[in-house]
Amino acid sequence: MSAPPTPDPFAPAPPPRGRFLHALNPLAKIAGPLPAIVAVLFAHGSALPAALAAATLLLVLVGARLSPRALLGLLVALPAATAVLTLSFAFWSDAGRASVTPLVIALGPVRLHEGALLAGAATALRLAAIVLLSLIGGLTTTGPDLARSLVQQLRVPYRVGYTALAAYRFVPRFGHELDVIRQAHRVRGMTPGRGPVAAVRRRVGYLVPLLAGALRHAERVALAMDSRAFGAHPTRTERHLVPWRVRDTAFVLLSWLLTASAILIALKV
Repeated sequence: MSAPPTPDPFAPAPPPRGRFLHALNPLAKIAGPLPAIVAVLFAHGSALPAALAAATLLLVLVGARLSPRALLGLLVALPAATAVLTLSFAFWSDAGRASVTPLVIALGPVRLHEGALLAGAATALRLAAIVLLSLIGGLTTTGPDLARSLVQQLRVPYRVGYTALAAYRFVPRFGHELDVIRQAHRVRGMTPGRGPVAAVRRRVGYLVPLLAGALRHAERVALAMDSRAFGAHPTRTERHLVPWRVRDTAFVLLSWLLTASAILIALKV
């Protein structure tokens, strides 16, 4: 009886079941929302940003696997931030133009007119729509998959793409080494005290060992890449493919079609 195959620890994780955004090509999740982001930047009024923000929020809730923290941010933090930005931009709007519109809020010396609120809402909704459109790829794409798709589909030189991938791998390693350094300082009793000055001194003390660890790691990576003749040939074979499928094309075309429809409806309104 043959032994079961050993799983590949370097293989990409399979996409979550029933969450179609994770299975799309990373470039499709950039190309699809891009026209909508441009349209929001040049939109007049709040109808188009509000429609695109609502549609994008629904898409992310249905098509992405969200952690409780991300779900709380989308359903609570983002609407609250949009409301605060609306009031903030409303107070910075042109008071002369807004004064001819009906008065909405009157609290002592504070006077807020309907025109100012509409102008503030339009600006805040633009920002919210851009954030949500960016989260389509931000919440469902990993850095390695994005680097691989740039190399495989856009023909970015693999030296550039995989150098960026190696740099991306440095980030979690820095976090691990920082934890090790903190534990070593605590074990040795290296506590500079309390207060903001002590906190700054403590963080400065982490810089030298972090830099030394980064240099050692960079040297090991460089030696490993050189021993494998990385960069010696104009092309290379790919171990893990990030293919462009029919569903990626369908997602991009459907996104563009919905954006064009929303623009036409907003122009008529």
